[in-house]
Amino acid sequence: MVSVVIPALNEGGTIRKVIQRIRQADPVMEIIVVDDNSSDKTVSEALKENARVITSSRKGKGISMREGLIAATYDTIVYLDADIVTYPKNIVSMLADPILKDEADFVKSFFDRQAGRVTQLVAKPLLSIFFPELEKFTQPLSGMIAARKDFLEQVEFENDYGVDIALLIDAYSKGIRIQEINIGYIKNDMQSLESLGKMSRQVSRTILQRAALLSRNNLETLSDIHTISDEMDIAVKESILDLKKMLLIDISVVMEYDFNETAAAYYDQDEHYEWIKQTYKEPTARLQKIASLLKGKSLPELQSIADSIPLVEDAAEVIGRLKKEGYLCVLVSDGFDVVANHIKNKLGFDYCFANHLPLEKSITSGELVFPEYFKRSDEPETYDKSNVLLYATEKFNIPQKNTVFVGNSEQDIPMLKAAGMGLVTANAVSEAGIWADKVLPAGSLKPLLDLVSGQDKDKSLFTRKSARYTALGVVALGAAFAGYYLYNKTRRKPASRCEEA
Repeated sequence: MVSVVIPALNEGGTIRKVIQRIRQADPVMEIIVVDDNSSDKTVSEALKENARVITSSRKGKGISMREGLIAATYDTIVYLDADIVTYPKNIVSMLADPILKDEADFVKSFFDRQAGRVTQLVAKPLLSIFFPELEKFTQPLSGMIAARKDFLEQVEFENDYGVDIALLIDAYSKGIRIQEINIGYIKNDMQSLESLGKMSRQVSRTILQRAALLSRNNLETLSDIHTISDEMDIAVKESILDLKKMLLIDISVVMEYDFNETAAAYYDQDEHYEWIKQTYKEPTARLQKIASLLKGKSLPELQSIADSIPLVEDAAEVIGRLKKEGYLCVLVSDGFDVVANHIKNKLGFDYCFANHLPLEKSITSGELVFPEYFKRSDEPETYDKSNVLLYATEKFNIPQKNTVFVGNSEQDIPMLKAAGMGLVTANAVSEAGIWADKVLPAGSLKPLLDLVSGQDKDKSLFTRKSARYTALGVVALGAAFAGYYLYNKTRRKPASRCEEA
């Protein structure tokens, strides 16, 4: 019984081929792709191969490996890289068999390719000083490994390039059986000098830290070498900052059921959840109490619950098309980031704004952190979900008139009013529907394409209706349709930004 874990960051071009490759000959019981918050099609491509996909709580290979471990069902874990399409067809059994046959507890691969510069110039020299017993390993930095789950649960996963050498040192220090396996010829791309420099610092830092923890000899003589591991910030130019149009969609629009309600039912907390909603009307208190219901739950389990909730069928297609037309696509949720980020990646959104649910080794603490974008600058102690629109327009330098917001709840009304175009779906609460410029059908985002595409860049992006209806004594559904009619009527006029009455 084997669980294969594949950490992946922007590997949309290779992930399907990797999954297909390892399924050709090996009795793989489970394939888990841990997406490291990719900005390409990694998630959608992995889902096409029916792999289980979870979204890492934060970037970093070590975190992804740890969270894949938590999600794994079986006692033998095989880790593979997501960018190598030349694996032997039986790569999984090659790595897992020594463990399944009880001949080893940890299996490290080596393969035929050009010599790794970081291995030869950094890893091996430092190992020869602090861990000479490990210098014999051909490729100590290889990330294709297998291990017993009970061993992996005992170790700390470094969250950078040092994770692989750290696991080897930890396996050695715990005295478990280590075996090295030749997996043949592997072709992978050479890394840039910048990446190699970063890898060198992180690998050396990891070896030195492990040596210090184990009080290895000669450490004092190299005390100043810690400067090698100084982190260098990587300036990543994000082309999306040049965009001038933005779409924000509340998570309730793309998920058929509410996550909190679904999770409460899953954990048999239905009555408690309803009591919290009725008792705590103030948002921060209510959300904190809901977060406490999830204390001790694992990230993969929460994302599995999210995966059980149907998504709007055409959402990923619509988001993809709008991104091609120059829209920055943002998912908004006043729920929890570990869920919202997962949905963001599944549907292809660029960004996600949600409350932070702290994790300790991928397990929820029951606490909740409210980020700055949900707080008003004039009243920083006040929780205000609608502040995210102003925050996003300032962060991405996009005029507010060039924004589209889609939301269905009463809390979304300020953003429906403030956005260049405010939209709801047919199942929105009545109060929100009154303030919408148009009502979309439930279960589809396709009408968005007709509404927001093909605008003249020299004119205001959207035309607002000239008056707002109030709903005093009016049936809410009727008011929503009145708004729908009025929008269609006014959009025939020359394009101009109309002032709200």
